[in-house]
Amino acid sequence: MYCALIYILYALISVAGTCAIKQHNFPPLKNDNLLRAARGEPVDRVPVWVMRQAGRYLPEFQEVRKHHDFFTVCRTPELACEVTMQPLRRFDLDASIIFCDILVIPQALGMIVEMHAGVGPVFPEPLQTPADLAKLTPEGAVGRLTYVGDAITMMRHMLEGRVPLIGFTGAPWTLMGYMIEGGGSKTMAKSKAWLTDYPEDSKMLLSMLTNAIVDYLEMQVKAGAQLLQIFESSAEHLSKEDFLKWAVPYLKDIRDKLDERLKQQSIPVVPMTIFAKGAGHSLKEQATLGYDVIGLDWTVDPVEARKEVGPNITLQGNLDPQDMYKTPVEIRALTTEMVRKFGKDRYIANLGHGITPQTPIISMETLVDAVHKAI
Repeated sequence: MYCALIYILYALISVAGTCAIKQHNFPPLKNDNLLRAARGEPVDRVPVWVMRQAGRYLPEFQEVRKHHDFFTVCRTPELACEVTMQPLRRFDLDASIIFCDILVIPQALGMIVEMHAGVGPVFPEPLQTPADLAKLTPEGAVGRLTYVGDAITMMRHMLEGRVPLIGFTGAPWTLMGYMIEGGGSKTMAKSKAWLTDYPEDSKMLLSMLTNAIVDYLEMQVKAGAQLLQIFESSAEHLSKEDFLKWAVPYLKDIRDKLDERLKQQSIPVVPMTIFAKGAGHSLKEQATLGYDVIGLDWTVDPVEARKEVGPNITLQGNLDPQDMYKTPVEIRALTTEMVRKFGKDRYIANLGHGITPQTPIISMETLVDAVHKAI
């Protein structure tokens, strides 16, 4: 019954919305606090959203996954939009983030990625030596990701201007790690060995990923994304010296090249967020990259972060996801204190990393309400 109702909805959207979607006549935005905060403008209330807010902690997401493979959901705009909308039906969030995965770029480059239950993403044939780079197909990669753009455009119409829609991508170093390790890794030993043993080939791969990412983000903006986030989730595996050498130049290239490309086409540049988990040691350097927002993990003190980045960059974060397993009273107190430390100006409330699968629904309800009532 559930699936039947969803597919009826999809059919109605497809028939009634196709012409409007192609024309990109998006409804006016009603709640722009996220974008205002990203630009450093006054806000009605501190905006809040949560990384992985559309995901396994929601029973309705689990229901969708009973019937559809993970990457089928990513590649089917109607399904991706349904999942993207789910947290907005429950919580008074100030942003939506399109449901997808950072590993669609390696897929578009020709690599096989599978999602294994209880394990996560798996690459059956990871990159083992530089000779394997010849197997990658960067030409036309963005054309194999059009389903993401279709989902973004469809989602903008489904939102009816309720909140902004965030697009995203993984960063080059993070994607490189998955492609070499063959999945998630606690050490990134193989990837770090590439940096030492094959430095020129590593640069080649990182540059290839950077170019694909720029194409991908350009497509997302054209499709209707109103803010972009770059996930450098594996920054924690690099020393500060290596982060500045192997991550920062490519993060800067992404921002610079995308801005230039959009300006050449007279397309408004959208705000961008860099979230480099574990790179609190390099906040000053991150502040020079041109991003409007810097996301912080839970190990970074908000007061110290503001001193490091200065007054002209918005900060995002940074409640420990594990705190979401505490009592509502404790969550409210921790959230209120977090918002107090960051302040109302140039701040977007979030967790310090993605919400975890067993998080109680009441914890999200408490977090969102506490943010909005904190100041």
